[in-house]
Amino acid sequence: MDRRFPFKVLEHIFSFLDVNEDRNSVSLVCKSWFETERRTRKRVFVGNCYAVSPLKVARRFPKMRSLTLKGKPHFADYNLVPDGWGGYAWPWIEAMAARRPLLEEIRLKRMVVTDECLEKIAASFRDFKTLVLTSCEGFSTDGIAAIASTCRKLRNLELRECIVDDLGGDWLTYFPETSTSLVSLDFSCLDSEVELSDLERLLSRSPNLKSLKLNRSVTLDVLASLLRRAPQLVELGTGSFSDELDPEEISKLTKALSELKQLKSLSGLWDLLPEYIPVLYSVCPRLTSLNLSYATVQMPDLIDLLSRCSKLQKLWVMDLIEDKGLKTVSLCCKELRELRVFPSGADLDETDVTLTEQGLVSVSEGCPKLESVLYFCVQFTNAALVSIAKNRPNFRCFRLCVMEPFAPDYRTQQPLDEGFKAIVERCKNLRRLSVSGLLTDKAFEYIGVHAKKLRMLSIAFAGDSDLMLHHLLSGCQSLKKLEIRDCPFGDTALLENAAKLETMRSLWMSSCFVSFGACKQLSQKMPRLNVEVIDEHPPKTRPDSSPVERIYIYRTVAGPRLDTPEFVWTIHKNPEVGVSRLSIR
Repeated sequence: MDRRFPFKVLEHIFSFLDVNEDRNSVSLVCKSWFETERRTRKRVFVGNCYAVSPLKVARRFPKMRSLTLKGKPHFADYNLVPDGWGGYAWPWIEAMAARRPLLEEIRLKRMVVTDECLEKIAASFRDFKTLVLTSCEGFSTDGIAAIASTCRKLRNLELRECIVDDLGGDWLTYFPETSTSLVSLDFSCLDSEVELSDLERLLSRSPNLKSLKLNRSVTLDVLASLLRRAPQLVELGTGSFSDELDPEEISKLTKALSELKQLKSLSGLWDLLPEYIPVLYSVCPRLTSLNLSYATVQMPDLIDLLSRCSKLQKLWVMDLIEDKGLKTVSLCCKELRELRVFPSGADLDETDVTLTEQGLVSVSEGCPKLESVLYFCVQFTNAALVSIAKNRPNFRCFRLCVMEPFAPDYRTQQPLDEGFKAIVERCKNLRRLSVSGLLTDKAFEYIGVHAKKLRMLSIAFAGDSDLMLHHLLSGCQSLKKLEIRDCPFGDTALLENAAKLETMRSLWMSSCFVSFGACKQLSQKMPRLNVEVIDEHPPKTRPDSSPVERIYIYRTVAGPRLDTPEFVWTIHKNPEVGVSRLSIR
């Protein structure tokens, strides 16, 4: 008797599965479920562009409408990945254009995207609706103009923290006069001035626009005019907030902001002057997201602003907020779920603000829904970490960046081992963790024992020996991404736990004590791993005992990549072959 569900029944059941991990799991149950899942999946996520062949992805998912793709390692955000390493979008765009012409959405992160890629997208996908580029590079505003002029159903065009060859603001003129479909527009990373009349016309014919994020060149004196044409906005990223306005202009801007009845998210606010903070008061009670990471406003003006944001769920701010400002957050923002506090100065000597561990302790005490934190500060204590863990065991993401390497508990001069033990012991659903300060191998033993759901871990300037890595790879069952820099471990732990690496997405190591010989052994032992030794100044000869500067290890079913530059060594690489021209178009 055949007990299998009919295809239509499975298809209907699977339609309720939106999370990629859930769909991945059901595809492993049996051949029937695998076939049903692959034939019905519309949204595909690839966490490493070199982990799988673009052609195989295109063949496997015939109904794919959305592709999300990541390229360079996360440490590229900290300038640890050399220029020219890879992460080229062209092979993926070409494969999708050839086999999936009904693709509607492409989201790329940390990838090299050329104008030719963007022109290919514009020419190949007739129903294309969404392009989101995050931390990408390699393209110019000419490529953006190609998307704007050709993709007649475009709904979302977002350029987030990209490095763009900005050839001028006339790309806005390429949106057709008949275009009315735009829902979100983000050009905050561009430098050049845009023509006000072009932007006004685009906003006037975009009645569905919900999100608008302007660049710094859009001055305060024109903001009111733009907002009057888009009163339906839910998300707003302003331009510069530092121009001199007369009382009448201030009144117009205040009125325009007050009429944004649906506004929930506010960002931009470059160089926000204290005298203009009252202009924002009318929108504060409705805000659920506030990004002040580019606003240099200081205390006590921050208190005046944040005390009015009672519905805030996400807050990004510089350390200018100080402990007093975070105390205000704890008292007034009871719905807060995510907090990020960034340094206002690149140099510790330039940091003259009163931000300590007490600010985060206060928020953990007063914000019962807090579950995600990124916190830069100059000092911390074990007692503070223990208090935070007791207050908020619901943390899913905890990233602490003590900016002084090897900084101990500044009160007791002890390592921060016991504090991080409390975090991983009490926060049972922790998925992402960044550790810093003085830590011994004992801290990583605690992480290996308790952090069973941890998926991403970042470590810098910590540990005593190989035991550190052994504890992590043998203990953290769910670990997918591990990033380590400037830590004293070597070959033994890496080779002894090689099998664990096949269950992970990637391992990044820089300035550790791993030898070239160990990298070769790992490559030979684990053929389904790509082991890349990255050295911008490779020596003429490299004995097995020589240390390597950077290693990137990742699981792949696509085999060795064909676009490795000269400064990347892999065991598969043929020194006679240069960079693949196809891959870097």
